[in-house]
Amino acid sequence: MRTLERNKQRLKYALYEGREEIKDEYGNGTGEYAITYGDPVEMKANVSAARGESSTRQFGDTENYDKVIVTDALDCPVDENSILWIDDLEAESYDYIVKKVARSLNSVSYAVSKVSVSE
Repeated sequence: MRTLERNKQRLKYALYEGREEIKDEYGNGTGEYAITYGDPVEMKANVSAARGESSTRQFGDTENYDKVIVTDALDCPVDENSILWIDDLEAESYDYIVKKVARSLNSVSYAVSKVSVSE
């Protein structure tokens, strides 16, 4: 099943790049790491309004997620380590994380959960 262009909405994603060691004021490593992400990239995809019964079975009953994103772009690089901006594209901080990815022959579905990020 293909996704209709008129049902797609804009969102942004950023891909995981790695970890960077945090340094103290003297330039010494602290043993703690900060996760780094690439620059946000805009895309369009179908985003569900909320979790439903049919989508619960799609990813299993053990995963806790809030929305499902479906795209027909099979080469979409979003994975379980990616972060998303869905509700507020202009915000500094992301508002969703990817919990699970389900690939099929013609589409890719992502189970995503809302998060609260404090800088």
